[in-house]
Amino acid sequence: MEQETNVTFAFLDTIQKTTKHMLHSVLKSLLVTLVFSLFGAALSAQTADPNLANQYFSDGEFEKAAALYGQLVEKERKSDYYFMRYIDCLTKLEKWEDAEKAVKKQIKDQPENNVLFVVYGQIYEEQGKTAEAEAQYQKAIDKMASDYAAVIRLANMFQNDSKFDYAVKTYERGAQLTRDPNRFAYNLGDLYRRKGEPKKMTEQYLNALESDPGKLPSLQTIFARTLGPEDLQELQTQLYARIQQNENPDYIELLAWSFVQRKDFKSALRQYKALDKRLGESGQRVMRLADDAAEARDYETAIAAYEYVMTEKGQTSPFFFDAKQEAMQCRRRKITEGLNYTQQDLVILETEYEAFLSQYGKSSQSAPIILQLAELEAIYMRNLPKAIQLLEELKQTPGIRQNVMARLKIDLGDYYLMHGDIWESTLLYSQVDKAFKEDTIGQEARFKNARLSYFNGDFQWAQAQFDVLKASTSKMIANDALDLSVFIMDNLNLDTTSDAISLYAAAELLVLQNRYDEAFLKLDTLARDFPEHSLQDDILYLKARIWEKQRNFEKAIPLYEEVADKYKDDIRADNALYALAQIFELRMNDLEKAKGIYEKIFLDYSGSVFAVDARKRFRILRGDKVQ
Repeated sequence: MEQETNVTFAFLDTIQKTTKHMLHSVLKSLLVTLVFSLFGAALSAQTADPNLANQYFSDGEFEKAAALYGQLVEKERKSDYYFMRYIDCLTKLEKWEDAEKAVKKQIKDQPENNVLFVVYGQIYEEQGKTAEAEAQYQKAIDKMASDYAAVIRLANMFQNDSKFDYAVKTYERGAQLTRDPNRFAYNLGDLYRRKGEPKKMTEQYLNALESDPGKLPSLQTIFARTLGPEDLQELQTQLYARIQQNENPDYIELLAWSFVQRKDFKSALRQYKALDKRLGESGQRVMRLADDAAEARDYETAIAAYEYVMTEKGQTSPFFFDAKQEAMQCRRRKITEGLNYTQQDLVILETEYEAFLSQYGKSSQSAPIILQLAELEAIYMRNLPKAIQLLEELKQTPGIRQNVMARLKIDLGDYYLMHGDIWESTLLYSQVDKAFKEDTIGQEARFKNARLSYFNGDFQWAQAQFDVLKASTSKMIANDALDLSVFIMDNLNLDTTSDAISLYAAAELLVLQNRYDEAFLKLDTLARDFPEHSLQDDILYLKARIWEKQRNFEKAIPLYEEVADKYKDDIRADNALYALAQIFELRMNDLEKAKGIYEKIFLDYSGSVFAVDARKRFRILRGDKVQ
């Protein structure tokens, strides 16, 4: 009996333990379920927060980001942003089946959204399935709507992915759908430019120009930056073909412009003259071309262009006197920039000036031409009395504009200085300085007055003025002021007397007055009496300038070379090199020699005032496009 009772108690104890264990398991299960439910609720609460999804994406936690973006897509089916991010996450995780399933579902929901086929194609392309990808890309183009925005959207999507060929197909299909062959021509031109296909680029840009003449300036900018010499020839070929079919003025304008880019001003003039006559214009385009040709030293074409304006438009043209003035200027530059002009050449030019003034009279309108004639007389024909007389008479002419009068007084001051009448010079310079205190021409007059003080030996006052003028808005005035300021500082402030620099300043004045023999004597005296003075490089430099002014380049060149070689660290070295480069380029026509010297200037003397211009001239001589 007792044994049975023990068995019963053992049985009951086992049942109790089992029950407790089962209850514990049930409670544990319920607790786990509750925890997961709470976690799920928390996660569900997070799905509405796109910021968290974006943060996960930025941190590279694509698994978490995909879960959130997936829920956001379900919540906002038409959100392209969430969908694209979702697909991007799946692609990065290489969950290809999930990505395809998602795209198919989206296409089913939005069958009109052809961009989805591009997304589908990108998924295939990521897997290396090229044929399947291309089929989807083509499907995107085939299902494209016929409105402008849809075409641009799809093309941009291809373009952003560097699929330029599909972008081209998109625009071509868009042109068909909109029934406007040139609607997307400019976009196609941009695409072919990015693809590096200048011929097709040119064709499409010209198509765009046909539809929208307002694009001409932007096309000129693009062509200037992208077309090389052979490409410009292709542009001209296409333009000639189009002009034969349609004499569109914009085509003719662009053709003329292309000739200017190639420095073929003569051919450009032919086109601009035709355009001027066709449109009945005032000759303004031809004047601009003439200015460009003169700047490039194609004086023959420049003169022909100016003469066209004078003869075709007549004296009533607002450009008549400007054209005559510039034409005469070109004739003078053509003669004086040459190596071997004669006195007879100058006399012929003088006669032409006088014939024009005899025919049209001396007036405020012809004042610029009288200024040119006075310069010819003073600088080249050495007839200072005639130059002074011309300007004194002009000064009394009524109606002279203020800026012209200022230029007249400065030139007249120069001629009086050359004639030895320093008092008249300083009076005239001071009048201009007072009337145009804040203008560049006033600063020029102030500089010349300061230079007069330098010639007269008042070096400290002159240097103070030059130091102020170093901040001039005129690059030329600022450079000249800096040059003289440094020169005085180097050769006076460390010297016990001013005798040496006074001799040099006097020699410079003699050079300005064309009294070259006296200047040579003064320089020889300076070299003999002050053999150890720091002015030795300046003496050589000034002698070289004298020979250059007399067009004796055989004597000028070795002196400039001696300064550049022997005094490399002195202030005249870069001046001498620049003078040499100018002689070889403009006088000797030795462009390779000039190019090498220009390069030396901006490489070895990068701080020189000539460095910027030297680099520009080097690039021009090398054949670069310089704006």
